[in-house]
Amino acid sequence: MTHPLFRDDAYAQSCSTLVTRHTDSGGVVVAQSVFYATGGGQPGDAGVLRWEGGESAVIDTRKDGDDIALILADGAATPPVGADVTMELDWDRRYRHMRVHTALHLLSVVLPLPVTGGAIGAQKGRLDFDMPDAPADKQALEDALNALIARDLPVTEDWITDAALEANPGLVKTMSVRPPSGQGRVRLVRIGQGADQVDLQPCGGTHVRSTAEIGAVRLGKIEKKGKQNRRVSLLLD
Repeated sequence: MTHPLFRDDAYAQSCSTLVTRHTDSGGVVVAQSVFYATGGGQPGDAGVLRWEGGESAVIDTRKDGDDIALILADGAATPPVGADVTMELDWDRRYRHMRVHTALHLLSVVLPLPVTGGAIGAQKGRLDFDMPDAPADKQALEDALNALIARDLPVTEDWITDAALEANPGLVKTMSVRPPSGQGRVRLVRIGQGADQVDLQPCGGTHVRSTAEIGAVRLGKIEKKGKQNRRVSLLLD
């Protein structure tokens, strides 16, 4: 099982690790990884993989069972199984994902409705809500979102058992994606502390340490996606 270093420290930008195997499609499985694997609406990371006598671009990172596989560019050299390698993250892209991801958590605070889907990009993200009618005042929503960001609230994590999550279904905001479980415990992302806590929900993605790091955001179009669903996009300034 690949150890997810990005979960220990989302700000880690490189690591040394070992190639444990190759996937049938040519992916490179590593013992530990600072690269996030695609999941929960957040794209897999990209960067560079280096080893003695070789170097290749990593264009994506994906899960392979309990492991993490690095997807190399077509025709790139592949390090052999057992090779010591160094992973270097495309940090600018990842950090933007972290900012967008955290902003989407706050969007679910100012729009406290069930979430039916979502996606994260390096410049913008979106959430789909079970929302039959569009908000009456989009500017008021944007202002409320930026006010939360400006409060510079800490973003931290806790862990609870699978049983505790089952006993507290209100923690889960997403209708279409269930939080990762089955390992005995589930990670919770908390925004704010004590009386200033504004959000607490299961999440396996990467986030900034404080809301002020997000910076100002703009709300894009609010689009109708079916009878009950509306899509709300946000963009980094």
